[in-house]
Amino acid sequence: MFDREVETRDPRDQFRIDHELYAKQIDYLYQRSEFYRRKLREAGFRDRHSVGALDRIADLPFTEKDEIRKTQAENPPFGAHLACNPSDLVRVYSTSGTTGVPCYLGLTHSDLETYATNVARGYTAAGFSRGQRIAVGFNAGPFVAGAVYYGFDRIGCTVIPVGTGNTERLVTAIQKVGATGISCTPSYGLYLIDWCHEHGVEPRSLGLTNMITAGEPGGGDPMIRGRIESAFGCRVRESMGIGDISLSVWAEDEDGKGMNLAARGFVYAELIDPVSGRTLPWEHQAEGELVYTALRRQAMPMLRFRSRDHVIVNMQPNPTGRTGPRIRCIGRTDDMLIIRGVNLFPTAIRSILNEFSPDVGEMFQIRPKARGVSQDPPLPIIVELAKGIGAEPAGLNERVRIEIRSKLLVSTQIAFVPYGTLPRETYKYRLVDYSDVASKLN
Repeated sequence: MFDREVETRDPRDQFRIDHELYAKQIDYLYQRSEFYRRKLREAGFRDRHSVGALDRIADLPFTEKDEIRKTQAENPPFGAHLACNPSDLVRVYSTSGTTGVPCYLGLTHSDLETYATNVARGYTAAGFSRGQRIAVGFNAGPFVAGAVYYGFDRIGCTVIPVGTGNTERLVTAIQKVGATGISCTPSYGLYLIDWCHEHGVEPRSLGLTNMITAGEPGGGDPMIRGRIESAFGCRVRESMGIGDISLSVWAEDEDGKGMNLAARGFVYAELIDPVSGRTLPWEHQAEGELVYTALRRQAMPMLRFRSRDHVIVNMQPNPTGRTGPRIRCIGRTDDMLIIRGVNLFPTAIRSILNEFSPDVGEMFQIRPKARGVSQDPPLPIIVELAKGIGAEPAGLNERVRIEIRSKLLVSTQIAFVPYGTLPRETYKYRLVDYSDVASKLN
């Protein structure tokens, strides 16, 4: 463990520590954040004392990503959200801007140390160690994923920066330098298997011992994890963060049954009902959306930030000694569809398809007939057959449709395609693709 005392601390003791940190952070917000002074006062909290203690945090309003975009648009580049002197910023990262103008994320030295500590805790839990040579498939340019490098420095790893977009360079670096670890998205892990086969490289010959995936759900999916581990002969664990809060807020350890809260003492996590916003207890098999509050943030604090990540909770004791809840991300609001009143996350489709191995591969894509969350049945889904399956096995289509209907209460239109038909992505894979809608409009 990177921080044994913290990672094995009794959750009740951690709450007492968080209680004190939260009080200081609320004081800081009223002193330094124009954004939160106005937001809290408009919600009826005139001063720090009216906010109350951590056990009353559910009384406070949520912070939405659109609010951050709005304040930055009105007062560029950082908006009223910046709570420190601009000269104290040591890094400024940006979002990709896929929905318009990118948002900027400033970090002070202390903020950057928080990110680095959380990465060090999470990646150590996943099996990375001092002196290990690691190839990194995340870009260290303008995007916040690049902050992962500082966490590797804290561990003491030998880092080989490659990033996305040049798999040949990555494979060559692993071969020549002798990297045994890799950090990437699960989509890239799958892509790398196919790239190796297409270029005459036996995946196991790379000598990888462990992989940590982040950036999208999937690294904990049994089918995806099984294929990657089988192909490379390595152990796969997953991590999950959110740029506005920290990298590696959650990370999985050797037990492999969900991600632990790696950001203890830096982030307070709540579980809420995504529809009502009501706080949910951390109970075994509970399901809900994660909400985050930064406890020591200087540049751009976050109070009850809605992540839109939906998770399922594991409260069983962890044999590693780590305490507190573990989670598995089951999807994002961005990907959720509603079919005649039934909420559907694409990962639920994948869990059904897992049951039809070895006939079915791990790649599939939902192709909605109209834009928007609400869809009319049957829902079109393209599913790849497993590698080596030349033709669709008799009765497979009906069996898959019946199983999805029985377990998820959704009618589907399944189209099986040969292995390799769906696009392989070197970063994130789109489980919901509206390109068919776009082509019809044109």
